[in-house]
Amino acid sequence: MAQQRLQARKAPARSRWARRWMPAAYEWVEAALAAVVAVLLVFTCLLRTATVSGVSMLPTLQDGDRVVILQLGCQDPDYGELVVVDGSPAGQPPIIKRVVGRAGDIIDIDFAAGVVWRNGAPLEEPYVREPTHTRWDMAFPLQVPAGCLFVLGDNRNHSVDSRSSKIGLVDIRRVMGRAVFRLHPFQTAGSI
Repeated sequence: MAQQRLQARKAPARSRWARRWMPAAYEWVEAALAAVVAVLLVFTCLLRTATVSGVSMLPTLQDGDRVVILQLGCQDPDYGELVVVDGSPAGQPPIIKRVVGRAGDIIDIDFAAGVVWRNGAPLEEPYVREPTHTRWDMAFPLQVPAGCLFVLGDNRNHSVDSRSSKIGLVDIRRVMGRAVFRLHPFQTAGSI
């Protein structure tokens, strides 16, 4: 009998607790699921991350830097923007390079002086580590065809880029996005 009374007292206490806290628990679970879905959508449709491999983008980016790439609007990158190019057609990882030429541009390089020319004008390139003296196997001057980009690394004499037939003129469809933010290392995190 005493045991029945004890159980009768516990039952209402449990039901009061359930009525009070269960709706809040459901709201927390719902909010957490919505947040996870939103993050997944953003990182599959809008943003991605990539890791810099090598020294071709010094001094702008270091080997091992982790960057955020924006996929939106990447089919028409502007001059000077950093793009991440899918390397899988050649069986390589993605590469990060700077856009120097777009469709219709005529690119020429004076390797003796280390100057890159676009459409007859020398480029002002404060971001390069050193003048462009390394010649690869592409012939200059060249005209960038429709649907392509001419890209160079900032560390010009230690970069395999559009001067080499290994990379060549980049098909715009291979551009995965624009590098817009450095995530890691934390002490240098910020927009690029």
